[in-house]
Amino acid sequence: MGEDADPISVILVSSGSRGNKLLFRYPFQRHPEQPGEQSSKPRSPYAFHSPAESADIQDGDSRFSDVMLATILATKSDMCGKKFELKIDNVRFVGHPTLLQQPLGFQVSKLDPSPKREMPTMILFNVVFALRANADPSVIGCMHTLSRRIAVVLQHEERRCQYLTREAKLMLAIQDEVSAMSDGNGSQSPFHHVLPKCKLASDLKQAFDSLCTSGMVHLHVNNWLELSFCLPHKIHRVGPDHIPPDAIERSLKAIRPYHALLLLDDEKSLLGQLPVDCSPALVRVIKSTSAMKNLQQLAQDADLALLQVFQLAAHLVYWGKAIVIYPLCENNFYMLSPDADICIFSPLTERFSQRFPRNNLLGVLSKFSLPTSLSQFKNPLAPPVQEAQLVHMVIWMLQERLLVQLHTYVCLMVPPREEEVMGQDDDNLVSSRVGGRSLSAPNALSFGSPTSSDDMTLTSPSMDNSSAELVPGSDSPLGKRLTENLLASLSDHERKVIQNIPAAQNPEDLRMLARLLHYFRGHHHLEEIMYNENMRRSVLLTLIDKFRSVLVVRNHEDPIISVFHSPFV
Repeated sequence: MGEDADPISVILVSSGSRGNKLLFRYPFQRHPEQPGEQSSKPRSPYAFHSPAESADIQDGDSRFSDVMLATILATKSDMCGKKFELKIDNVRFVGHPTLLQQPLGFQVSKLDPSPKREMPTMILFNVVFALRANADPSVIGCMHTLSRRIAVVLQHEERRCQYLTREAKLMLAIQDEVSAMSDGNGSQSPFHHVLPKCKLASDLKQAFDSLCTSGMVHLHVNNWLELSFCLPHKIHRVGPDHIPPDAIERSLKAIRPYHALLLLDDEKSLLGQLPVDCSPALVRVIKSTSAMKNLQQLAQDADLALLQVFQLAAHLVYWGKAIVIYPLCENNFYMLSPDADICIFSPLTERFSQRFPRNNLLGVLSKFSLPTSLSQFKNPLAPPVQEAQLVHMVIWMLQERLLVQLHTYVCLMVPPREEEVMGQDDDNLVSSRVGGRSLSAPNALSFGSPTSSDDMTLTSPSMDNSSAELVPGSDSPLGKRLTENLLASLSDHERKVIQNIPAAQNPEDLRMLARLLHYFRGHHHLEEIMYNENMRRSVLLTLIDKFRSVLVVRNHEDPIISVFHSPFV
């Protein structure tokens, strides 16, 4: 996806009193037409190569002459302000034609009614990106967004100081000068001479180069307006592979207050990359962010609304400056990522040694071959510096996508009847009834009984007391009826098995199990249950232990977080 997202070229065309003009294109035309061939085989600017001819050409848009590009890309006035998309053979052109709206074209003073400016010679312009014909629709949409942003900035500067008209006149003057000096026999493109003398041409080249390298575009148009853009297809990657943008969007929509933000750059470097007029709230979030602090705590420390912190966190993630994790604590379980680069000669090993002297990356990663909690590395006799270094190493490995965190999920799996077991083969024994539905054992591996993450209770902002206190007492008739309604989704056999468990004789425990039954299908981890139900971890773990004969615990990744560690999601 990364290379497929690279544009083939960027083109600037205009239409005005001098006709349709190609003001600039980059990269320059690599195979200029030979004068002899041009004179012997004149072609109409409306004639294109046939598909058979195009199949033999692998140079993208280089086969299109300047006149041809100016003809097909300078659209009519009524198409301005809309998305422009044109596919020719194996090239797709994407732009946003813009009309220079100047009603009078000049200013009239109240004291002197004579016009101060001449009528503009440019009617419209179009900044076009040439892409591969099979480019992903999301890439096409991003390129159109960038073209529209550039158009808005140029339109603003044209109204303010006629910046675009001035740059266009300079480009055309240089092209005419080069053509006159070479008498049409020059082999070098005139845009070679335009580039060092024209600020707008330099900006377009910088935008093209940035798209092909980092995916981030930062322009200072006319040294006045700042333009920023990011291509997510180039930014989000795990090793050589890129994470699909739609997976990032799904993850951002699922951010919850119990998540944490992990910055991928150090605070000083990240603050230095921010524009001068950036939001002060963003600066406060960056300064207050910690891998051991959830978003709810972050909002309190930064003195911001939780919704605003969500938006700023999503902004940092979208720009590839942070990822979403769970707050670090000593009982979190981590495991070596299946996509981790564990080669002996990997550049990561050298960077790790420089960052943490007297430590070997492969030796540290070997300790996470199996799911391991950070508490297993804690030594009561060790100095605090050693524990702090361990935290920094884990943070570094999370930033490099070398570790993944495992979470605790709970499944209600009632043993089948004896007569059903006798009639089933071994493959069917792994299936059980979960909440009245058939559920097969998940593909993720089970790593034994879980260990709780932390003892911190993260409560819902809309609730002050436990939700258990908001329902009738279990001994009351209304409470018993409510419990029976919650258990109604189970089969008779499942209800009978649950009611025979000793803990079910306690009406309070049975009511709590019935209330949490819809969470016990293997799709909700403990942190999510705690937040949604506003209950303490100790209460939840006690309930799971009491009904352990029908509640199966397994540990695996959270799909919301795993998108930042694996491109195949």
